[in-house]
Amino acid sequence: MLWVLLLLVAWSAAAVSCIRLCLVTAGAAHRPPPAAPASAPHELNLYETAFLAGGPQRVADLALVSMHLRRRLLLAHTGWATVVDPEGRDEVERTVIHAIGPEGQSRIGPIRAAAAAADAVRTLADRLVAAGLAVPHGTRTSLESAVRAVRGSAVLVVVLAVTAVLMPGQETGYAGPVAAWFGLPLVLTLGCLAIARVENHPYSPWASPSGQRWLDSLPAPVRGADRDLLAAVAVRGVGAVEDPALRAALTSGARTGG
Repeated sequence: MLWVLLLLVAWSAAAVSCIRLCLVTAGAAHRPPPAAPASAPHELNLYETAFLAGGPQRVADLALVSMHLRRRLLLAHTGWATVVDPEGRDEVERTVIHAIGPEGQSRIGPIRAAAAAADAVRTLADRLVAAGLAVPHGTRTSLESAVRAVRGSAVLVVVLAVTAVLMPGQETGYAGPVAAWFGLPLVLTLGCLAIARVENHPYSPWASPSGQRWLDSLPAPVRGADRDLLAAVAVRGVGAVEDPALRAALTSGARTGG
């Protein structure tokens, strides 16, 4: 009856990880407002909107696209960026130029990574968290860790089930009932992951409920003008770019940067 002990381990791992995910999710959803809440934002700039929609990487992508459209930067379809105007108009653009380096040319992937991790983006994030619009870093990492724990529990249940079924010296017809018992904690973990995905899709993991309401209130960008393209990139990412050459530059940069 060693399989019963394995089943208890499977149930324990599944129950603990699922309860943890539920508690973290509930805590994030009912996070109290800041001690000194800021007034409702009358307007967020595109960098702030990009952060709420897609985090630091989205801010870096927005800066790259903006600088390319304004001829401050040349993004080649091969995944290279070349400085045209070395004077950035804001702190994020100056961070991008600094990341490219003194040679004035670099792969887009490392530029994106450096810009996303820069102090300018962290300051922007802190400002949004203080306003109650962004999820604090600790809350987001706790949620990600809880999801990974549930996934790990699901894998553990499968491994333990296979081990129990393949144990030598078992009676004929033993495998079916044992697999069925292990199916219960597996259903629990997979169901918990599915519910968490439904609850958070299509919501941004970076925006708080207030921040998400702000994103939902934004009008759909109109195609044509640069400002509308930048707004679309801020909200939807590089997938909103229709220019094949520019999209190739950004996606090539993402592959080489990862």
